[in-house]
Amino acid sequence: MAKERKVDRALELGPNDLRDLYASRRFLDEATRRKLGLERRFDVYYKDPLVAAKNPGLEIDTNFYVPWEPGIGDGPTSARFAVVDYDSTTKKLEDPAHWDGDAKIFCDPEQRTIDATIRQSPQFRQVSTWAILQNTLNYFEGPSGLGRRISWAFEGNRLLIVPNAGYGANAYYDRKSHSLQFYYFDDRNGQRVRTCLSSDIVNHEFAHALLDGIRPHYLEAVSPQTGAFHEFLGDLTAILMTLRNASFRQELAKLTGGLLDSKSGGELLSSVAAEFGRAVGDQEYLRSGANQDKLSKYKDEMEAHVLSTVLTGTMFDILVKFTKQYLERERADGEKLSPKQALAFTVPRMQVIAIQSLDLLPPVEVTFNDYARAVLRNLLIADPTDPKGYRKMIAEAFLRREILTQADLDEILEPAGLYDRMPGDIPHDPAMIASSRAEAYRYLNDNRDDLYIPRRVDIIVDEVFTAEKMVGRGLFLPKQMILQYLWREDVVLEGERFGPYNGQTTSLLCGATMVLDENGSMLSWARKPGSEPSAKAATGQRKIDAGKKPNGEEARALADWEAGKERRAAYLEALARRIDEGMVGQELAGPEGMVGALTPPLIAREAGGQVRFELSPHFHIHDDADAASLRGLQWRTSS
Repeated sequence: MAKERKVDRALELGPNDLRDLYASRRFLDEATRRKLGLERRFDVYYKDPLVAAKNPGLEIDTNFYVPWEPGIGDGPTSARFAVVDYDSTTKKLEDPAHWDGDAKIFCDPEQRTIDATIRQSPQFRQVSTWAILQNTLNYFEGPSGLGRRISWAFEGNRLLIVPNAGYGANAYYDRKSHSLQFYYFDDRNGQRVRTCLSSDIVNHEFAHALLDGIRPHYLEAVSPQTGAFHEFLGDLTAILMTLRNASFRQELAKLTGGLLDSKSGGELLSSVAAEFGRAVGDQEYLRSGANQDKLSKYKDEMEAHVLSTVLTGTMFDILVKFTKQYLERERADGEKLSPKQALAFTVPRMQVIAIQSLDLLPPVEVTFNDYARAVLRNLLIADPTDPKGYRKMIAEAFLRREILTQADLDEILEPAGLYDRMPGDIPHDPAMIASSRAEAYRYLNDNRDDLYIPRRVDIIVDEVFTAEKMVGRGLFLPKQMILQYLWREDVVLEGERFGPYNGQTTSLLCGATMVLDENGSMLSWARKPGSEPSAKAATGQRKIDAGKKPNGEEARALADWEAGKERRAAYLEALARRIDEGMVGQELAGPEGMVGALTPPLIAREAGGQVRFELSPHFHIHDDADAASLRGLQWRTSS
């Protein structure tokens, strides 16, 4: 007999009423959307089955909501995702979860409601994985996040989700196949571990897809910190998404009293994929934010996962500091905030700090320093007066981890005007710039000299869009126009240090992200210059050669040029090291659809008569015992 279906206790609205409300959903708060049925409840694991077994009260999240949309269908399928449950090991395609549009629930082939009571079924895995991804995308795109839609880094609008892709200790995002792949395996006790059931793993891998959509040219970078930034965002996303859940925060508050840096609280909150880590490495977690690592410890580190812990640890420090600060706040009745309340205030604050800052990053080759500056600049835009001293507190956290220097700190915290004039002697309407790539290109081309863009390069407008961000409950910032542009600088690889690539030509990506408000004031301008001089830099150099002093604008252009030459030298050094350590090669196919175990973390591809080096989406997940010599490693396939 079919199980009786459980329906959300939302207002019963007709289809037309629900569609009308859906069209106006951005004007409704979360509680109202849930009451109206614009968000639907689904069962997912808080963390994963191991955490559920060891922590009563942290098993299945029964208060997990996903935005409803008219196009939800079997699979599940929605506007941005499509689940394809094909197992490449067994060659089996599972029956999809069926969407009951009237009851607005998913059912399995036996017409049972898909919830925690049938958590062992394929359809539960399909729905729970989809629900986690829908929820996380909404978090990133919402007004407290980026305040805009995020495009994928591939053609098409749906990311494929493969919840049981085959046998293997593996999970990864792959741009080439437009997919997130989650595998399963048996641990040493014969217990089956399914990576799709870990909300941490799902969110970590999805963060790769999100960052690839936000900054697709980070794929084409040899800088160790660019790959590490991908890993950092994956771990940070797992932590932040766990913290969003009110029930989890309540349990965490009970366990820690709000002191997240306590041993028990730090391990529970900052652990990533407990079940996976225990099964494949006999460790409590794969990576942790609860560390005290400084950047100097890893100054020569090329492995992305190891390096990423410095930035993850820094943001964890900031999370801890905010929670402690809120614990000292007084409510209207004179009592201090409870640990649960302190955590509830901290979570949206961290969303503004950590996620909104992504729009201020340069379009190519990100560093930890770039992110620190983006975080602090975004805080200045969000709250120019900063009465609580948040910017100084956060800047000092980056300083302690050696991500910022004291000189950086002095420069960033020095009192200055919030806005600069939009660069360029030939004015353009910012609304027109944001209207199309063609309009944005016209502005860039007309003002090359003022933007320090060499005259002979071909400018690529990577993306231009408008964002509406919120920095507090109902408090929106003015609209932001965000323009990402870049160009390629040819680089000839000369010398034995480049091994088989000696004599070939590659590209150094250069460019900038410019953020304008609707009045044309420049809020942020994050640049990555090249080693070719702009017209103003060339003029300034001629003056120096003639014994004359360049003017202020020329001096700034010369500094930009010098930074570009340093970038080129650092790029060549990093590439040579990766080649020497056996970290560059071809992508190798493996059995059952998996990328081969020998695929290196940097893949060489031919493109337009050049060789381009791209980060592999299939990094190894464990650190090798012989970290001093990476030659010949069999790279484990996981991101």
